[in-house]
Amino acid sequence: MAGVGSALRRLYLSVYNWVVFFGWAQVLYYAVLTLRESGHKAVYAAVEKPLQFAQTAAVMEILHGLVGLVRSPVSATLPQIGSRLFLTWGVLWSFPETQSHLLVTTLVISWSITEIIRYSFFGMKEAFGFAPSWLLWLRYSTFMLLYPTGISSEVGLIYIALPYMKASEKYCLRMPNKWNFSYDYFYTSILALLIYVPGSPHMYRYMLSQRKKALSKAKAA
Repeated sequence: MAGVGSALRRLYLSVYNWVVFFGWAQVLYYAVLTLRESGHKAVYAAVEKPLQFAQTAAVMEILHGLVGLVRSPVSATLPQIGSRLFLTWGVLWSFPETQSHLLVTTLVISWSITEIIRYSFFGMKEAFGFAPSWLLWLRYSTFMLLYPTGISSEVGLIYIALPYMKASEKYCLRMPNKWNFSYDYFYTSILALLIYVPGSPHMYRYMLSQRKKALSKAKAA
């Protein structure tokens, strides 16, 4: 019975990783194609649907960690996925004024390359029990360039969206109301920006430590 459970787990995770891999491959393909043919202002419209699908599907990774399907700590997974969902839905989708900015292109290219490598790595491991050494190296090395470009794009887009958040008052709740409670999305977004200050270096150091462990283990094997 345990063997059957293990096989089903691997089958599920394999399918999940490859489905999301193809979602991110679409994002990268449409981003590069549109950038070449129409320029950066048209990139968001070209990638919107696959981007929303692939990034929202990452919510499952939090559940995978919670139920023990994977060993990734939820404490590391949750803030990264949460910030990306905030950008995908809470900034880009919610405030169309940001969609034509150049930072959208750097964001989706940084995200998509990172995730194509990551999901193919885990897809290979779940489907075949191993991943090629070159893919292992890419998995634990490309973040050194792509994480800073991705994070810089995230911070920049939140900052660019702030005036539109303040002017529109979208997602705000003003007093008086039946709940006797007020909420301002503008200040929540400023708080999110402030969290990036200690959060980004911490995550980068965590990924460096993971890289050292993974490559040392591979070298010893």
